[in-house]
Amino acid sequence: MDAIDPNKLWIRMYPDSILRRQAQPIDRATDQVRQVATSMLELMHETHGVGLAAPQVGLAWRMFVANPTGEPGGDDVFINPVLSRPSRRAEQHEEGCLSLPEIRGMIQRSWSITIDAIGLDGHVIRRNGDDLAARVWQHETDHLEGVLIIDRMSRADVFANRQHLRDLDATAKR
Repeated sequence: MDAIDPNKLWIRMYPDSILRRQAQPIDRATDQVRQVATSMLELMHETHGVGLAAPQVGLAWRMFVANPTGEPGGDDVFINPVLSRPSRRAEQHEEGCLSLPEIRGMIQRSWSITIDAIGLDGHVIRRNGDDLAARVWQHETDHLEGVLIIDRMSRADVFANRQHLRDLDATAKR
């Protein structure tokens, strides 16, 4: 891994190409990984998000941070996450994304899911989550695959958000 200044991370906006790249596994939880995770958590809280994936801060790493509860002490870091055991029950709810400001759409996701990952201490984590936690984990894992909410929205939702998408495209070209 190249040297990264965790204090200079910022949230990348669509259509930044990093958001479409498949993230690469992290070898181990190093001091640098821990520092980046801390900065990502700070950015997530500053922007009132519930999750933030490494590609959203310009790093093609398989890592995301999350706090679906919004409670102090509810922060999690997932390195090399793998989702499994999605419930048959799926629900559609409105989602937004820090990299696609002002864009919202109805996204169908499994209501519950299992996540396996490595924590900042280097130990394996296995959690079962439902409702918002499951939704956040699925959303952030999508980022690690280069998938955005606009890829999962109905055509009607994409159409309803077309002006915001055009504005983001125009801003990126400046």
